[in-house]
Amino acid sequence: MLLTEKYKDQISSVITCYDRILIQGVIPTWSYADGMTGYFLANDIRIFDYASFSQTLTQKVRKNAEQIADENGLEIEFIRKIKAFRKDDRIQEIIRESGKTEGLIHIFSAMEVCNTYKPWHDKETGRTFFKPDKSKCLHYYFYFIDRVYGLCYLRVPTWCPFRLQFYMNGHNLLANKMKKKEIQYETLDNSFSFISDPEYAQKLSDRINPEDIHKALDAFASRYCPVAEEFGYSYTWTIMQIECATDIIFHSPDYLRPVYDEIIKRAIFSVRPDNIATFLGKKITYNCRKEVGTNYNQRILGTRVKHHMGDVSIKMYDKHGLVLRIESTCNNVGEFRVKRKVEHRDGTISEKKASMKKSIYSLYQLFTIMKAANYRYLEYVSSFDDHSNGDKHLTKVSKPVHEKKRSYRGMNFFDERDLKVLETIGRGEFMTYGMQNKDIRKYIDDISSSAMSRIFKRLRLHGLIEKAAGSYKYFPTALGKEIISAGLTIRSMVLIPALSNI
Repeated sequence: MLLTEKYKDQISSVITCYDRILIQGVIPTWSYADGMTGYFLANDIRIFDYASFSQTLTQKVRKNAEQIADENGLEIEFIRKIKAFRKDDRIQEIIRESGKTEGLIHIFSAMEVCNTYKPWHDKETGRTFFKPDKSKCLHYYFYFIDRVYGLCYLRVPTWCPFRLQFYMNGHNLLANKMKKKEIQYETLDNSFSFISDPEYAQKLSDRINPEDIHKALDAFASRYCPVAEEFGYSYTWTIMQIECATDIIFHSPDYLRPVYDEIIKRAIFSVRPDNIATFLGKKITYNCRKEVGTNYNQRILGTRVKHHMGDVSIKMYDKHGLVLRIESTCNNVGEFRVKRKVEHRDGTISEKKASMKKSIYSLYQLFTIMKAANYRYLEYVSSFDDHSNGDKHLTKVSKPVHEKKRSYRGMNFFDERDLKVLETIGRGEFMTYGMQNKDIRKYIDDISSSAMSRIFKRLRLHGLIEKAAGSYKYFPTALGKEIISAGLTIRSMVLIPALSNI
C-alpha cells in the first residue's frame, strides 16, 4: 500500500509538477563550428575577421541591456566575485523590498566562461575554418516575473555565438494556472503547503504546451538579445536540466516526522544499484559504464537521500517538515530511450526506440517518464515505514503448505539457497519487468531448471509470486514484496548485527 493511501487522513494533498527547468537557446547555423564556418564563407566574411564581427554585435547587446535598465529605472549590478552571494537570495530580497509582482526585477552582469570559436588555418590542406573554443565574456542576467511563468531569468552572453540560458520553475507555472482557474493554494518556498482541489490541479500540471513555451522564449530572446532577428534567424530551444517533483503535503509536521524518520533510514541502506536503475526506468547491463550510487546529506533544512545513475538521479527529502518530496532530476534527457520516428542516413524513416530528443517539444513525454519514476520510488519506500504485517506474514510463509497431499516447505531466510532466491527476486528489474526461470538462474550457481521450477512452485503456493495472464513471466505479489522487504531487513539489519557481537 502506498504511503499516500495509508496516511490519507494525515495528508492534505499530493501533486506532481516540474520544478527547476533550465533551457538553452542556440542560433542553429551558428551553434557549431562547421555551421559558423559555412555562414562566414557564404557571406564572404573572412574567417579571421571573427573578432571584429562579434565585437559589433557585442556592442548592440550591451547597448540594449543599458537601454532596458534605463527604461525600468534600474542599475546593472556587476558581480566581481561570483560566489560572494547567491543571486536567488538577492532577487528575493529585492522583490520583498520593491513589492513587485510583475515585470523586470533586476539585472546582474558578470564575467563568465562562454562558448566561442577559434579561427584556424590548416597549412596542409590550405583550408581556413573555425574550431570550438572557450573564452570569457560579460554575461547579463535579466530577472523578471512573467504573468504566466512566474520568476524567471535569461542569461545573455555578449559574445558570438550568443547561446542563451533560460530558467523557470514549474511550481510557479502551476500556481498561475491554479490562480486562473480559481483554485485556492498556499505556497512554502518553491512548494505548495495547501491546494484546495489537488485532483484538478494535477490535471492542470499534466497539461504541458511546448508551443506556448516556445513563443514565450522567442519573445524573451527578442527583447533581451536582439541578435538573431537582425540576421533573419530564430532560436532553437533545448532542455539542459530538468527536475520533476512529487510532493506529499501533510497536515502537520507531527504527522510527517515519524514516517519520514523511518523511511529515510531504510532508504540509505536498502536501495541497491539495480533498484536505482528500475526507479529511473533503466537496466544495468554487463557493459554499463555509468556511476551508480547513493548519497546521504544532512542540511540546515533537513536530511536528504539521493540515488544517481549517470546524468539521471532521484532524491527524497522533507521541506520545512511539512512536505515529503520525491524528485527526479535529469541533466541529459537523451539518457531516456523512447519509441519515436527515426530518420536514417539513407533518408528512410522508421519507428524504433531511440534517445529522447532534447527539444522543448519533448517536455510532455518527459513529464510522463519522470512522474512514473517518482511513483516507482514512492512504491518502493512505502514498504519501509511499517513492518507489522510483514512480520506476521513472515511467520506464515515460513510454514509448510500442502497441495494434493504433498507438502511444500516454507521459505527459510537462513537457508543459503532460499535467501539467494528471495534476494534475486527482490532485484529492481524483476519487481518491475517480471521474471522467468532462466532469469533467476543467472544469479544462482549450480541450480538446474527443474530445481528452479520447484522453487517457483513453492513461491507461488506461498503467494509470493504470480503468473501474468497470457505470459510466461512471474511477478512478485504485493505480499511477496512486503515479505522480501521485511524478511531481508530483519535478517541484515537486526539479527546479523546483533549476533556479530556474541
